[in-house]
Amino acid sequence: MSTTLSHPPLVPLESPPPARGRWSALGFLALAQFLVVLDASIVNIALPEIGAHLGMGTGDLPWVITAYVLAFGGLLLLGGRLGDRYGHRRLFLVGTGAFVLASAVAGLSPTSGILLGARAAQGGSAAMLAPAALALVTRLFPAAADRTKALGIWGAVAGIGSAAGVLLGGVLTAALGWQAIFFVNIPVGVIAVLGTARLVARDAATVRERLDLPGATLITGALVAAVGALSALEQRGPASPLTLGLGATAIALAAAFVAVERRTALPLVPLTLFRNRRLSSGNAITLLLGAGMVALFFALSVFLQAVLGYNALAAGLSQLPLAGALVLTAGLVPAAVVRLGSKRTLIGALLILAAGLVWLAAAPSTAVFATAVLGPTIVIGVGLGGAAVAATQLAVEDVPDRDAGLAGGLVNTSQQVGGALGLAVLSSVATARTGALEARGLDAATALTGGFSWVFLGAAALALVAAVVRLLLRDRTDGR
Repeated sequence: MSTTLSHPPLVPLESPPPARGRWSALGFLALAQFLVVLDASIVNIALPEIGAHLGMGTGDLPWVITAYVLAFGGLLLLGGRLGDRYGHRRLFLVGTGAFVLASAVAGLSPTSGILLGARAAQGGSAAMLAPAALALVTRLFPAAADRTKALGIWGAVAGIGSAAGVLLGGVLTAALGWQAIFFVNIPVGVIAVLGTARLVARDAATVRERLDLPGATLITGALVAAVGALSALEQRGPASPLTLGLGATAIALAAAFVAVERRTALPLVPLTLFRNRRLSSGNAITLLLGAGMVALFFALSVFLQAVLGYNALAAGLSQLPLAGALVLTAGLVPAAVVRLGSKRTLIGALLILAAGLVWLAAAPSTAVFATAVLGPTIVIGVGLGGAAVAATQLAVEDVPDRDAGLAGGLVNTSQQVGGALGLAVLSSVATARTGALEARGLDAATALTGGFSWVFLGAAALALVAAVVRLLLRDRTDGR
């Protein structure tokens, strides 16, 4: 077993900003998180134009997304630990600056190879800035009430980024060309860097020992292989040699990583950290939420366009009520926690989310937005806003300062791996269901609707499983 870490406490942020300054600093940190979430989805609508301009075939276009996801998901744990080792503020500034530079290269790309390299660089930079930003938020707001409120804002911004990706992707591509979806990151990222540098003082890390390079190499390889296997599952099916090979590689590397971490004195990821049941449960819930929500946004976007006949801009605008409900609910989570307790708040939000998804699954192929889509998407936004904030709080609130960056990396890793898993599995389920309905003689629109309804029901089932996970967690905070 790994030995117990004996690091001294991490020195707090030097000269913490006053209360008003802390909230301003949160705004700049949240801007960078907005970019991370935005760039996971903003390219979707621009893919046909990118392919036409750079000569990329249909089979090559998914790599514009996969290159980002692989680097982001694979490097998150290392990025989180680098923040603990070198300071979260420093890594946030470096990561955000690198993200801006990679975005500029992506927008200027003359060839597909340069674009894919820039997308991988964006993902790697995001893996540095995202856990560092979350660690800074948790340390800027040590009081439980303020931290819950700050995480509510954080969750709202992430929700806006998810919904804005579809809308901005369509608007920018139509008005300015596909390059604009990358250039938009530059001014926003520069503002985030300048604001954070001015308002957040340098933090001094005490995890000064050399990094666990064998562990870092193994876990990065395992995560990259796992995300790659899930992407291959979605695109090529479960029997593909690529899917099976990457899956086996991921399992082997993960097993080797656990063996190394059990024997090293200063592991990259102390396995004893998972004895924190709140951290473990929070990450499990985050993984389940990520699995359901990535599949939801994908299926909803395609349903609106392929079945209901919306164009890209209309499909994006139709998701604004969901985003608005999410933002409003995330802001109300702190009051709900005070009134109901964190456990009831999270379980209630997950049940609301599941109800909205079941309602959406009943939408027919001839659905009218105002009567069959608007209501369930608002309910989904309410549930998702509450669940995302409460789950993040659960995963990070009891983590010692010396592991704050790692905890942020774990949360983001759970989101990414969960999203890849949910999209791969539920899209495969939808494809199989659609094929079965077409074989029975149903028209294409009805068959597609039947397939998407299974995606929505699958996401609802994941939300219910997450509620059970929180229900079974019994600890000293049950009364809260």
